[in-house]
Amino acid sequence: MGFAEMRRFRRDPLGFVENLRRASPVEVFRLPWGGWCVGDTGLALTVLSDHAFNEGMSGFFGSMLPSRPAQVDFGRAVRAILRMHIPEYCESLAAAVVEMPSVTRWPAAGVELAYRCTADVLLYPDGSPRLRQLLERNARVGALRPARMDQRARAQLLRAKLSTALTEQVRDRRSDTCYTPEAEPRDLLDAVIGVCPDEVTDPTVAQLYVLMFRSIVGPLGYSLAWSVLLGSLHSPGSPWSWPVDWVVREALRHRPVSWMVSRPVPHPTEFGGIAFQTGDLLSVSPYLLHHDEQHWTSPEAFQPDRWAQPTGHRPYVPFSFGPFTCAGAAVAHELVTEAATTLTANTYLRVIGGGDIRPIVTNAAIPRPFTLRHTPTVPDRARQSRRKEVTP
Repeated sequence: MGFAEMRRFRRDPLGFVENLRRASPVEVFRLPWGGWCVGDTGLALTVLSDHAFNEGMSGFFGSMLPSRPAQVDFGRAVRAILRMHIPEYCESLAAAVVEMPSVTRWPAAGVELAYRCTADVLLYPDGSPRLRQLLERNARVGALRPARMDQRARAQLLRAKLSTALTEQVRDRRSDTCYTPEAEPRDLLDAVIGVCPDEVTDPTVAQLYVLMFRSIVGPLGYSLAWSVLLGSLHSPGSPWSWPVDWVVREALRHRPVSWMVSRPVPHPTEFGGIAFQTGDLLSVSPYLLHHDEQHWTSPEAFQPDRWAQPTGHRPYVPFSFGPFTCAGAAVAHELVTEAATTLTANTYLRVIGGGDIRPIVTNAAIPRPFTLRHTPTVPDRARQSRRKEVTP
């Protein structure tokens, strides 16, 4: 990508990709940084659902698991442990939100909230204090790939320390005669160890855990931040005008964190009149699908009331689509909605100093930093009473 193109992309990443699609005379257009993107919605859904194109292993796990069935079992195990701990997650939310200051800086506050409320399922409370500290530091710095180079260097260093500590913990748990993989997992690490085949090495198990850790904390925190930003900008200083679930769904449509999904072409094939060779990178953009004027009314408008009807929303693919749909999609939506519901209960939210809805794009589309003021709608005495109820 040339310097001028890079500047335009950084200024408005999503608008940049939209312009590429509009300018393309064919259904599949080339991306300046390499690979291709499907611009036509119908063809994009075909690509996502085509079993011949999506045969074999998911690239999400790389070569860390030995087979596609092992990948599927892995996703189910992670989803199950998260769902099992939803009640504890909700309890943690109640305490964390009451203790939040009246002015917070986002999206960092969303990531911190996501980590705090999933900390006990990520690593059970009696687990390694050093490992727990490293998880917290990684959540703050490296939940997803940072945009700035100095932040990336720090994130890489923290991730290396986390991987070393995790490998030691995996080795200890696997060698513990009191631990059996068949027992109910105490935390995410137990679930990962239990579902990994014996031939998966300790360092690889640690890498898989880090992958799940980043895939949980970052997307939850940033999806919550988009919901808070967009919902508050459209209801400034007053309660949200719509059910929280509608706001979350519309935020995930309007600004999906997973804005582009890519897959190497598994064998020579043709899409949209373009011949692809094995290994060529072909992408589909959930953002483009969510802003197709032929399928959505006023797609550029943030309109949560479009979700008043439970059906007829297509294409809606915030967690991808087809054989490689995120296994935890339903759980993720529930966790984000629970967090937004708790955060907005008896509270007015106001974005201070406007709010830029153009994302920062690295491997995800995350909100630009913004400041949020929380104003309780209940008297201070009642708020203090609620604080005592949730404080141990």
